[in-house]
Formats: sequence, structure tokens, C-alpha cells
Amino acid sequence: MTITKRSEHEVVVVGARCAGAATAMLLGRMGHDVVVVDKARLPSDTLSTHGLVRGGVVQLDRWGLLDEVLAAGAPAIEKVRFDAAGQSITRRIKERAGVDILIAPRRYVLDELLYDAADRAGADLRNQVTATGLTRSTDGRVTGLTAHTASGDELELSARYVIGADGRSSRMAQYFGAPMTESFTPLSTVFYTYVEADGWDAFEFHVTHGAFVGVFPTNDGQACVWMCSPSTSPTDLRTAGSRRTAAFVEAIDRLAPELARRVRAGRIVAPIRGVANMPNYLRMPYGPGWALVGDAGYHRDPITGHGITDAFRDAELLATALDRALRNPAAEPDALATYHRTRDDQAREVFDLTRALTAFPPVEEFVALQIRLSEALEREADFLAGLPLVPGVAAAA
Repeated sequence: MTITKRSEHEVVVVGARCAGAATAMLLGRMGHDVVVVDKARLPSDTLSTHGLVRGGVVQLDRWGLLDEVLAAGAPAIEKVRFDAAGQSITRRIKERAGVDILIAPRRYVLDELLYDAADRAGADLRNQVTATGLTRSTDGRVTGLTAHTASGDELELSARYVIGADGRSSRMAQYFGAPMTESFTPLSTVFYTYVEADGWDAFEFHVTHGAFVGVFPTNDGQACVWMCSPSTSPTDLRTAGSRRTAAFVEAIDRLAPELARRVRAGRIVAPIRGVANMPNYLRMPYGPGWALVGDAGYHRDPITGHGITDAFRDAELLATALDRALRNPAAEPDALATYHRTRDDQAREVFDLTRALTAFPPVEEFVALQIRLSEALEREADFLAGLPLVPGVAAAA
């Protein structure tokens, strides 16, 4: 016999990875009753090249989690190497916004740390729970979530707010009826693998005609080695079949021979993973009783390496807005409109630069766009470092 279990909460979050776990952690630290559900069995890996730009490191530091990430084995990267047009420049990362390192923790490590932090903050975390629909009041306001467990129990979770943090193919966005406000789909691919070798000590970016290749050192002496290129390029690996690993290394060799030598001298320890022609979009991120955060609300091609930082930024913006609305229901319209406006203002420049970079312009123009991107990311880090600290947000749990 099917059992329906009912419970009441202030907030239900659907999705327990970067955006969802961070939002739940912050709301829990603010003293709110939060339940988080995820259809996956966590921790687990997910499709991601997982390099954090400065703003993402700033957020982990502000939340008291950066030392945990480093202690879990993500190397502190102090240098960035940039190769283009036959020239190679390596620079140390200067201190700005309170941090002087970059990191690229594996997702199964980072997500678990955030998940544990949400748990310590008091969030009720439930794995292997699949959302099936919404409950609404007579005026159409979302009032809760229906779901089922892996064992077949039905759940009805009532809430003041239901948050969709369930990624790029967000089912919650469909349930909410959240429209896209802007979108484009570039003809672009990204492929990556993990290479075990000595000497991975810098974030690397190699710009060549029609391609962008890079390295993010990560846990266990490995590096995520990745390649972005047009999906119309002869180096597109989607049709390589059983030769995909060999084809990937051959493509790196044509584009960045010195990097290819290091890859061959090391050991490839994972299959080649990748994706092509991903949608880039901004969705309306809120409505009566609901909101979206992370890739569910805003997504762009990984060529700008900004997804986790987006998730962390928007988690804090949304948690701050919901805290205000939960404490004073009359403040809801302004609080959530401020979340929407600030998210879009902060996303605007990187979204536009992503559109320009995924066109793979000539090398000189691509480098100029990368310089603009670097400047935008530094301004974003300053913005994040300057956010007011809501009581409890920066406290280690």
C-alpha cells in the first residue's frame, strides 16, 4: 500500500548540489526550516570542469568553507599561465577581495562538503527523492511539492517557498512555468578528461585558431584537461567512438603541442566526457511561492568557466531575499524583485562575453575578450566580498 507522508516547512529546495546545498546552508544558518530533496544518491560526480574563478573562492572563504575544501585535497593554485600567438605568460595570482588563490575541487568532493555544511546548519537533507509536481492555492500560488522516495512512499511537503535548484534541464522550471527571458545556443563543444602527472601547478589557458584548451589542477595529483571548440570543427570528438581518447590527445597535440607532451607523459585516468551546443539562457527566477537558483535559472557555455561561481553568488542573493520575505511577508515583492535584478545585473557582462567567445573569433580578438572577462571577474569578486554579512552566514557551523 502506498503511504503518503506530509510535512510542513518554510522552504523546500529541489536539488542538493552547488546551488541547492549552498542556498539551504545559508537559509539554515539564518534560522529557517529547510528541507532539501535530490533524486540522486549523493555524493556523486557530475558533468563539470569545476574550475572556480576568484568570486567562487571568495564565497567559500566568506562562508567559512575554504579551509575545508583545501583540507579535502584541492590544491591551492597560485599561478595562471596564458599562451596565445606563440607567447606564454605565467603570473602569480595577486591578492584581491581577500583571496590570492584559485581552486578546482572535484565535484563529488565540493558537493559533499556543501551538503555536509547544509546538514550542520540544520537543513533536512533527503537523497533519492524525486519531485513529481506542485501544490497550489486557489489563487495559483505555489504552496508545496509532491514527490516520491526510492522505496515508493509518496511525499507532500508544504512550504512557504519551493526552490528549483535542479540544473540545466530543470523540471522545476517547467512545473513553475518559468519563461526564458533571453537565450542563444552556440555551435560550441567542450570535452575533458583527467590526467595524473607531476607538475600540475597552474591554471592554464591556451588560445589557438578555432579552439581554447586548458588545465585545472584538482584532487589526487590530477588535472582536468579540457578543450572548447566549434561543434563544426574537424576536432569535434562526438563521432570519434572508441577512438575518442586518442582523438582527444591528437587534437590537443595539434593545438597545444607542449601540453600534449605532458598529457602523454602522464596517465589518463578517466574517459573523455563532453557536451555540445548547450543552451545559454536567463529564466524568470521567481514567482508566487517559488524561485530558481543556479543553472535552473541561468546557464551559459562553460567556455567562461563560471558556473559554480554563478551558483554561489545566486545562492546568497536568493537566501538573503527569502530571509527578508520569510521574516516580513509584505517585503516579498521587493525582496524577490531585488534578487532578480541583482542576478541579471551581475550576470550581464559574462553572459555577453560568453556569446562573443563561443563564436571563436580570431586569436587577437579572442585574447582581447579574455582580458575583458578577467576584468569582469575581478569586479565580481569585489562585489561579492562587499556583500553585507547576514548574521550567521559567515559563521562556521
